[in-house]
Amino acid sequence: MHILYKKNPLSGSSGRMLTWQRVMTACLAIVTCFMISGCGGDVHSSAAMDPDRPIRIGVTFDSLVIERWERDRDVFVSTARELGAEVNVQNANGDVNTQRSQIEYFMEKKMQAIVIVATDCDSLSSEISKAHRAGIKVVSYDRLINNAGTDLFISFDNRRVGELMAEGIIERGEAGDKVLQIGGPLTDSNVPAVMEGFDDKLQASGMETVKTYHCDNWRPEYAFDYVNAYLKENPDDYPDAIMCGNDSIAGQAIKALSERKLAGRITVTGQDADLDACQRIVEGTQYMTVYKPVEKLAQRAAELTVRLVQTGSPAEDGEETETVSDGTYDVPYVKLEPIKVTAENMDEVIIGSFHQREEVYLNVE
Repeated sequence: MHILYKKNPLSGSSGRMLTWQRVMTACLAIVTCFMISGCGGDVHSSAAMDPDRPIRIGVTFDSLVIERWERDRDVFVSTARELGAEVNVQNANGDVNTQRSQIEYFMEKKMQAIVIVATDCDSLSSEISKAHRAGIKVVSYDRLINNAGTDLFISFDNRRVGELMAEGIIERGEAGDKVLQIGGPLTDSNVPAVMEGFDDKLQASGMETVKTYHCDNWRPEYAFDYVNAYLKENPDDYPDAIMCGNDSIAGQAIKALSERKLAGRITVTGQDADLDACQRIVEGTQYMTVYKPVEKLAQRAAELTVRLVQTGSPAEDGEETETVSDGTYDVPYVKLEPIKVTAENMDEVIIGSFHQREEVYLNVE
């Protein structure tokens, strides 16, 4: 067998010189790559500021079924755009795995901030950790995400929401009255805070909570079944009041009461100041709701999210921010005050600023 060998034209001293130069160039490239990436798989510069591009914000909502979330979305988007940001809105439809995928999607799209209305406040810490490693700011909107160390939590004073509901029931009742509770899901971190505020205030009045239910995924139709089941089990001992986690739940509770001609005879509370709830209040079937000025919340959240991206902090220079524990970390906390709404102050608080008079009083004028 004859093997042909062709001499390399660079095999002399000049060839060795070029080979050495190539080795040095390759080593320099590898060192540079490690310096940029921090020797890891996450590239921290992926969400860096680009002066030629608008700020990029991703928002994932638990759901847009509830009336108020559509308001939050619209105000947040319009405010962020006025501040020069682009906003990508996603709807998880109440599914935590969908929300996880949406957060991953925002990371792939190199968003600089992700705002989350959590579907499950206990199940997103891993995704948020990944976002932080990628240099992305994360905001807990309305619901605090637990054990995640988000860069900001902005919401209403949820304990105060519960206290206002209790005050409404106390106004209409007396010591010894029995109260049925139908709250939202415990996967929503606001729910325990609301119920704690409610329970503390109610117990001081001498009233008694006789039973507590929870509507998984905030599905209001469960309240219809819960009320029917309780009334069937206690045909001679109806509750004096029903505390409902939101106005959609209150609507279903009142529907069940109406079938027994009890609507208006049992005090019902809710929150969010939905239009149909305000209509029920002036009609007399629901006593009160808790109004949370979502326009103010969404506007402030947009402003602080943009500031987070620009400066790394939600606070202005020299400004102190309250914190709240998420179970592991102390998270900067901005809270707004809720307002109790009854038929007496409906015109003052709601009409013209949240709903129009002809809509609220549609069935009574």
